[in-house]
Parts: sequence; structure tokens; C-alpha cells
Amino acid sequence: MIELAKSSAVSAGPDSAGIVANIVEDNGFLVTGPLLGHEFCAQLETTISKLKQDGVGTRNLIEHSWCVDLAKLIREHQLVAPFLSAATVAVQCTLFEKSQNQNWLVPVHQDLSIAVKERIAHPALTGWSEKEGSIFVQPPDSVLQEIVAIRFHIDECGLNDGPLRVVAGSHKTGRLTSQAALAERDRIGETLCPVERGGAMLMKPLLLHASSKASGYSRRRVLHFVFAPPLLPFGLKWRHAF
Repeated sequence: MIELAKSSAVSAGPDSAGIVANIVEDNGFLVTGPLLGHEFCAQLETTISKLKQDGVGTRNLIEHSWCVDLAKLIREHQLVAPFLSAATVAVQCTLFEKSQNQNWLVPVHQDLSIAVKERIAHPALTGWSEKEGSIFVQPPDSVLQEIVAIRFHIDECGLNDGPLRVVAGSHKTGRLTSQAALAERDRIGETLCPVERGGAMLMKPLLLHASSKASGYSRRRVLHFVFAPPLLPFGLKWRHAF
């Protein structure tokens, strides 16, 4: 069973914080309408075209000043700010670029790793790895539950462009094995999440999600921001925090 997500029509107001927070806490995700206009997206296209990258994207965009500025714009937007605490910092930004020539599918999974400054020996910290010069670790679920990802869409992501498919509410079940993830998907069903150009998708890292290959001819460029509390337990420190 696959359902279609609808863009949030939540507007700013005295009750908006509770409405947005409840939606994301209940479902694990929220699709917004446009946060920024077509002209802004066109400027981003020019900026991104100058990046040196291999394969389908890069994980280290938060090191660029323009990316830090964009993170602040998104964090302060009236459709996003109600969900993020005032202390929240941007800790990572990954570019995903899917097109007819760069096409891939992603099986159902959870986002379990975070980018940190250095390795810390602690039994609660597992899955250490290194990607593009950054150190990643899988912290306990209690850390992941405090994180929200915001996927900003530079291009329109329609039904043929490989949008995310999510299992609504699955973030509440904690960390799942591959077999348990498939069972949860089959039990609940999936929600397909197309996003408008300049729009965004908020999601919790433990939310089960997947995507298909793009079948159209357009480009799907997404800036995947990770926002989190500034302090980490176990002596960990974020690799970047803005």
C-alpha cells in the first residue's frame, strides 16, 4: 500500500509551533510548500554547478559559507522554526543529485550515523566509519531522537523523480534490523513524498525511508541538512556546528 503525502498548509501563528511539532512527532515527517522562490533556487543551481564532486553527491557542503547561510534561512523560516529549538545547530549538509545519468534506488533503511570530530571509546558508540574525510558513528537512539533532517529541494521532485517513500510513524519503534524494517513497512505501508521546487521535507532519522530510481528526464537535486542540539553525550563533539 502506497499513499501520497500532501504539503503542509500550516501557517505562522500562536498555535503553529504545537501543530508542526505534533505532526512531525506523530508521523516522523512533514512535507512543506516552497520555503524559497524559483529565483533563489536558480542561484543555488549556479553555485552547486561549480562544486567539485564525485558520484551522486557530497557530504561536506556545510563547510561552505553559502551553505551555512542557507541553513540559517531554512532554520528561521516560519514553517520550520516552530519545530526547531532556539539552540539547534546545523551539523551537516549532503547534496544528492539524481537524474537520468545519475540514477539509483535506496532500499528501506534508517539514518543511524552522525559526523563527529574524533573517535571516542565508549560501549554505547558503534559503527565507526570514515567518509570523505569525516568520522561517522552510530550513537544511541536517544541522540538520534533529538535530530531532525530537513531536505531542501532545489528542483521539483515529482512522482517520476525518485521521491522518498516513508513508513509513517516508524521512528517510534527505535532501531530496527533489516528484516524488522521490511515487516514494519509491509504492516503500515508507505507514503510517497513529492516535494515542490523550493520546498522541503522534515524527517526524523529513525523514520524508515526508501526511494526508487527516477524514471523521468528531470534532475532531482536535494540539500539534506541535519539539525541537532549543540552538545553531544559521551564526550563526542560535532565535526561542524553552525
